[in-house]
Amino acid sequence: MGQKIQKIGLDVGEDRLATDLQKYQEKAIEMGATRAKIVRTDEIPVDDRVTMKCQIPICFGYGVGANCPPHTVKPAELRALLEKYQWAVFFVQEIPSAVVVRDKATIKERVAAYQDVYKIVNGIESAAFYDGHYLAFGFGAGSCRHTFCGQQEDCAVLKGTKCRFSLRSRPSMEAVGIDVYRMVASAGWDIYPIGSDAKPDDVPCGVLAGIVIVR
Repeated sequence: MGQKIQKIGLDVGEDRLATDLQKYQEKAIEMGATRAKIVRTDEIPVDDRVTMKCQIPICFGYGVGANCPPHTVKPAELRALLEKYQWAVFFVQEIPSAVVVRDKATIKERVAAYQDVYKIVNGIESAAFYDGHYLAFGFGAGSCRHTFCGQQEDCAVLKGTKCRFSLRSRPSMEAVGIDVYRMVASAGWDIYPIGSDAKPDDVPCGVLAGIVIVR
């Protein structure tokens, strides 16, 4: 049985909104998130220095996908958009550090882990849409170009054609300037920097994050 589709209303009461947000928080956990939290949009740290790190040193995803810098939403644009919203659902998924560390031996597990984050974002965003929060939108983790089209030669959108995964792909939180490290730490959750020379034994766990801006 599919989700009940709610009639669009001009006003959503505080009680109804609180109930919906709680439902989306629980849905994130049900879909595989380790932790989830309802947050105010003014608590979301958007910092231009985050997207600078996409360029210095240059990320392998920079410029090669429609949802990565410099092609996606800019931090200033996101800050302006967030002023029109009040609530979001933020979640993290803990995975083995050996999966996050970029080793060819774990590439299948790594891609699957990133795809799981997008699935959770998609699921919450879809639920919010059918509940009448039709302007809800979400961000995943990592490059959608490499998460979904890693075996393809290019990003279809940048070639002027339809996205191969138009209903699943999204920008990542970091691609639009959200300081994921700060946001996770502010929630009181553990997160560790994992760079290109990190060794699995040096990191207790890997963390991927996603968020859905609801209303």
